[in-house]
Amino acid sequence: MKRISIIGSTGSIGITTLGVIDKFPGEFSVVGLSAHSNADLLIAQALKYHPKIVAVGDKNKYAAVRSALPKSIDVTAGRDGIEAVATFEETDLLVSAIVGFAGLYPTLAAVKKGINIALANKESLVVAGELIIRTAREKNVQIYPLDSEHNAIFQCLNGQKNTWVKRLHLTASGGPFLHFENDTFAAVTVQQALAHPNWNMGKKISIDSATLMNKGLEVIEAQWLFGIELRNIEVIIHPESIIHSMVEFVDGSYLAQMNIPDMSIPIQYILTYPERRNGFTQHAIDFTQLGKLRFLRPDMIKFPCLKLAYYAAEQGKTMPAVLNAANECAVELFLNGKISFVDIPKIIEHVMSRHTVQPSLDYSILEDVDSWARQCVKQKV
Repeated sequence: MKRISIIGSTGSIGITTLGVIDKFPGEFSVVGLSAHSNADLLIAQALKYHPKIVAVGDKNKYAAVRSALPKSIDVTAGRDGIEAVATFEETDLLVSAIVGFAGLYPTLAAVKKGINIALANKESLVVAGELIIRTAREKNVQIYPLDSEHNAIFQCLNGQKNTWVKRLHLTASGGPFLHFENDTFAAVTVQQALAHPNWNMGKKISIDSATLMNKGLEVIEAQWLFGIELRNIEVIIHPESIIHSMVEFVDGSYLAQMNIPDMSIPIQYILTYPERRNGFTQHAIDFTQLGKLRFLRPDMIKFPCLKLAYYAAEQGKTMPAVLNAANECAVELFLNGKISFVDIPKIIEHVMSRHTVQPSLDYSILEDVDSWARQCVKQKV
């Protein structure tokens, strides 16, 4: 029985992961769960799965969680509590599903502890890719990608040598504004930006998909996950979201991974890896009804966040951390109605222009840079 801990269990990825676990009774044991502030759902999950340790990030919710759960479950709170779940010694696989920079600290702690990671928190590798990968190698830790695009590449590379790879092609749906004209972006509403055409996701990642920043972050993540140079990672707009990414090889061959837009499929692949298990035959693609698959070049003038992400990757060191922090703040401001949609890349570019890169192998430096960038956004706004 594989023992699973999930940090971010009440978010979209966490809920979907538990749904996959439900399909295989007796094969997985949920030993740890954490949430930021959704105490009610965390309590319900804990009562169903009976983990050994639970954490709620919001310390004000600790009393409610503690009183609702049996004494056999260790209940913790705050950042230290989430770290305790991430590093719980009985864990075979940690599902890292906390959104944003907040997911880095517990993910890094788990890697240092020697726990294998199923990674949905792309920001960990965006901000601290060199640190995470170096530590994972030292501790012989495996990092398995849960994001559909990186999971697709992981599947395509299975059994292949890196020296055979010519290029990675990350596909993107293009989001809700693929066919909008530039001069209409200033009037875009939060509701429009959240209305992704193919995927049902959390608010932050939905906005990132609308700006194409999500794809930019995935480019940076792919560098570290697969050891591929930035110049050999390309983004392709694929509105149907059927091909989740492709690998181009030096002999002219291509391998592509396909499935309908459903995060259950890549999550199941990682949970049951290296096996493939039955469970989603109802999601079979009817190619006779599919019609055509379209592929377009991304418009970096219309979607400047993607260009900013490539620039941050080229600069390296602490610049991706600045990109990430500024983006997180700008997205939150947009969701709260404080700025317009077109202000998001402007704010990010302003903050990046003020930063002098530093080495990124020290977590405390990354934390300081993250804090500085967020303060810089506040001053700009």
